[in-house]
Formats: sequence, structure tokens, C-alpha cells
Amino acid sequence: MERGLRTIHHHADFAVVGGGLSGMCAAIEAARHGAKVALVQERPMLGGNASSEIRMWVCGARQRNMLETGILEEIMMENCYRNPDKNYSIWDGILYEIVRCEPNIDLILNCSVHACEMDGGKIASVSGWQMTTQENHVIRARYFADCSGDSILAPLCGAEYRVGREARAEFGESIAPVEGDSCTMGMSCMIQAREEDRPSAFVPPKWAYKFHKEDLPHRIPQMENPSENFWYMELGGEYDSIHDTEKLRDELLKIAYGIWDFVKNDPENREKYANWRLDWMGILPGKRESRRYVGDHLLNQNEVRAGGRFEDIVAYGGWPMDDHHPGGFRSPEEPTIFHPAPSPYGIPYRCLYSKNVENLFFAGRNISVTHCAVSSTRVMGTCALLGQAVGAAAAIAVRDGLSPRGVYEQKLAELKQTLMDDDCYLPFNVRAIPQLTADAQLKCAAENAGNLRNGSDRPIGENDNGCMLALGEAVELDFGCETPISQVRIVWDSDLNRDTMPEIGGQPWAKNMLHNRTWHSPDFYVPKTMTRAYRVEGVKADGAVDVLREESNNYQRLNKIAVQGAYQAVRLIPLATWGNEQSHIFAFDVR
Repeated sequence: MERGLRTIHHHADFAVVGGGLSGMCAAIEAARHGAKVALVQERPMLGGNASSEIRMWVCGARQRNMLETGILEEIMMENCYRNPDKNYSIWDGILYEIVRCEPNIDLILNCSVHACEMDGGKIASVSGWQMTTQENHVIRARYFADCSGDSILAPLCGAEYRVGREARAEFGESIAPVEGDSCTMGMSCMIQAREEDRPSAFVPPKWAYKFHKEDLPHRIPQMENPSENFWYMELGGEYDSIHDTEKLRDELLKIAYGIWDFVKNDPENREKYANWRLDWMGILPGKRESRRYVGDHLLNQNEVRAGGRFEDIVAYGGWPMDDHHPGGFRSPEEPTIFHPAPSPYGIPYRCLYSKNVENLFFAGRNISVTHCAVSSTRVMGTCALLGQAVGAAAAIAVRDGLSPRGVYEQKLAELKQTLMDDDCYLPFNVRAIPQLTADAQLKCAAENAGNLRNGSDRPIGENDNGCMLALGEAVELDFGCETPISQVRIVWDSDLNRDTMPEIGGQPWAKNMLHNRTWHSPDFYVPKTMTRAYRVEGVKADGAVDVLREESNNYQRLNKIAVQGAYQAVRLIPLATWGNEQSHIFAFDVR
């Protein structure tokens, strides 16, 4: 009889540890740019804090037209199209599908990394245990990214990292404590509930805490508020946010069941919330902060406040510096203070790779920032952008044999243009227009057609940066003679204000998923601004026309269409939208 456990060996260009949104975006971006990727995730599903295991909605930059695009928007539009009921099983499936169906990604689920092998100052391999198969997995790669949130590779490979709050004087941060400490923001177990057309009872477990109104300063549940998600049921900031997770989970469950008991059985609530029923109780805490790596730059409060105008911007934030009290639920003070931050502010590439481990990237809530800065950069919309930036950088590193630092020193301009071409907005930067497009004669009756070649693929300030076309109206690029072309790139309007905070015109139920479902919760659809049907035509010198793409059911903002052939002109004709009377287009490029 064979003794011992099997070991499965994987070989990749780029290994990503952690399958939350940052890890997913890192893996997908690198894979789409030619790298062979291994993505290792310790859970049975992808999405991290956004998955059905934790159920935190995806937050990001606030203010108008600041919604994150790129791969995250691709996922969101898939969810709009296929998941009008905001069902978490469908959402999990969408996250699984976009990774599993990417041919250059080797996805390893249920595998917890616990060791790494070093080769001098580089990581040579990581090893993990897969509980479902009882197998060990060893992943060898040229480059690694830690997108695990808790920075599992840091203590294994000796990468420099920080935990806790910096002293105010270290970076001159006015919102930091006078004395530095090991306190972090805590973790939460979420609740999901639904309203029905009949009353229901709730009997709490005997071990749940009992709460009265006076026990809950600043933490009274409001089920009629679509934004209620019980985030304030938080503990762990005064403990070790990694090693104490299990005992903190036990306490969080006592609190969560006690809070639901208060909702259902407190005399003031009994009638008001009689028709509300507990639908789901999270048992895996969602974390806000633990280990943070140290890179070539450590982003701090003052740089966030100044707008982050770095030369190496590869992502942006725009959530306030949302600093949670380390005492969490047990503190009588306000659970959080929203310190203002501009939206957007730039985040530099130098925050995304290790200062002392030569081939280690990182993305997510564990990047190289101070505690004050991470209170803003930690939200998942921002983390997804960080992941895509790391994926693009890793693909360049793989292709050219560069270190992560070498990409900064030698390929920064290419990295930024790659991200913008993949529809990642970089504040204070302009996307380069393909020379073929820039030199072509633009033919269009719309007075703002020139915006299609201005390198800004969203409204910025007072500038719309788009072109409004009547359905059936064409825009054409004429090259003057038959010219070989390989790609047509189009950016449509997906309504970058659909998922914003109420104070700037958005609706709280426009988030990617719901927490609590009222009796008449609206369904979720593809934005009306999106162009649904269009045709792309190639025009020969003799006037003959080839249809290069006929699309009847588009719901994605970014369309990249591969083309083979030589044409004198390329014509784009929008035919239908998902509700609006005209088609709104931000970019029409041919290369």
C-alpha cells in the first residue's frame, strides 16, 4: 500500500496567491497578455470579501464618473446582464467562470499556502495543502503576487511588512495616533435578511448575546435602509487580526445572532420588523486590515490628501479615509470616522512590489501604505484596480525578464498605456491614440466626434469626452488608402454613476449585490446608456463593404475586435441601446 500524500507540481510564469478581486484581476490581466499563470485560492470560491462566504458589496471611489472600470467593470456588466435578482450563487458562478475559462490560468481552489522555497533574494516556489483532494501542491514560478489580504508570503519569504498604526510624527499624519501601536481595523461577520408578506418568529441560540437599545450606541439596525449591512458588528482591532481570528469569529457570531434577536424581538422592533426573516448568517469574518507590505514607496495620509500626483500612477482611490475604531463593537464611540480624501487620488506602482524580495508583487488591502492610507485604499473597487496593475506589470516582466522594480525603471510608460488601453482610468494621464487612428480622416456628423480621439474614455470634470450618435448614424475613420488593420477598439457608456453614493445621485440598491432584500426590491439590469447592437464595417478602395462585426447583444463597455484584412476605411454604426434614445461612445480606435 502506498504511504504518504501525493504532491502535484505546477510550473508558471506568474503565481498569484489569493483569489479575491485583486488576485483575480492580477491573474486575468497577466494571462490575457501572454503569461502562464497559476492562481491559488484557499477557499472553495473566488471573490474574497465579495464572495457569498462574506457578502460585502464592492465599494470604491466616490464622486461623479469615478466608478472603476477595466476587468472589474467587465465582471460587473456580466452580473448586470445575468443576475437581475442579485443572487449570490449566480454571482459566485460569474467570478468562477471568468477565471476558469481563461486558458492561460491554472486555477487551484481549496489550497492554503503554508511554505515557500527561496533562491537567494527571490521566491522559487510556494507550497500549499488542498483539503478536498488531500494533496500537496508546489507552484514554481518566475514571479509571485501576494493578494491574500493577510500577506501569507511575508513571514514565509522574509519580505518586510508592517502591522498596526504609525505614530503621528513618522509621516506627519494628522489623523494618526500620537504613539504608534499594533491596533488595526477589525473584522465583521455579515447578516443578510429579506422582507416577506407574512410575519415570522426568531428564536436566538442560547449562547447569543442579549442587547437592548442602550447597549447599541451608534449601532441601531435600520432594516428599511437599503444600505444597512451590519458592518459595525466588528471586532479584532485590539487583538491579533490573524492569529486571533477563530476566537474573534466566535464572538462575532454571538454578537450577530444577538443583533438579529434585537431586530426581531425587542419591543420597539417586534411589530416594525415582523415580516423580516434571517436569510443568511456569515461564519467567515471579512477582514479590513492585517499585515501590510513595505515597497519602494509607502503611501501616506498627506499624499492621499494631495491627490497622489505620482509619475507612476497605475491605479486610483477615492473612498474616504474610513478609519474604524480598533475597539469595534465594544467601543461606545462612533464606529468609524470618515476623514476626507479626494476622489480620485493616484496610487503609485512603487507601492505594489516588495522592497527586499526581488520577484514579489502584491495587491489588495496589503499594499505598501500607512494605516491612515489603508483606511481608504482597502476597499475592493480600488483593490481590483491594484490587481490589474500588478497583472499588467507581471506580464511585461515575464516578457522582458525584468524585476518588478525593473518594470518601474524601464517600462513604466508601457505599463501605464497598457492599463489605459485595457480601460483602466489613470487620473492625470491620457491614453495614447494609435497612429493609424490619429492620422485618419474622421467622418461624422456629430459635433463632438473629435472626443473619440482625445484619449479620455470617461467624463472628467465638466468634459463629457464622449460622442452622442443617433441610432443608425455612422462614424468613420478613412485612412486614404487600403491599410492592413488588426484591431478595432470601442468604449461604450456603461453609466459610471449607476453605482455611486446617494449624495451624488446614485442609488444604494445599485451596488453589485444586495444585503437586505425589501419586499419590493428592484431588479438589476444592464444600464440604459449601454449600446446593445452595432455594426463595424470595413470599406475597400473600390467601395465594397465587409461586415467586420455584427453585434446584437452587447453589454460590455470595452469591445476589442480582432480583424484581419486591409481597408481604406472602418465604419462604426450603433443600432440599438439598452434603453436610451441615442448611443454614447467614448472611443473608436483602429490599429
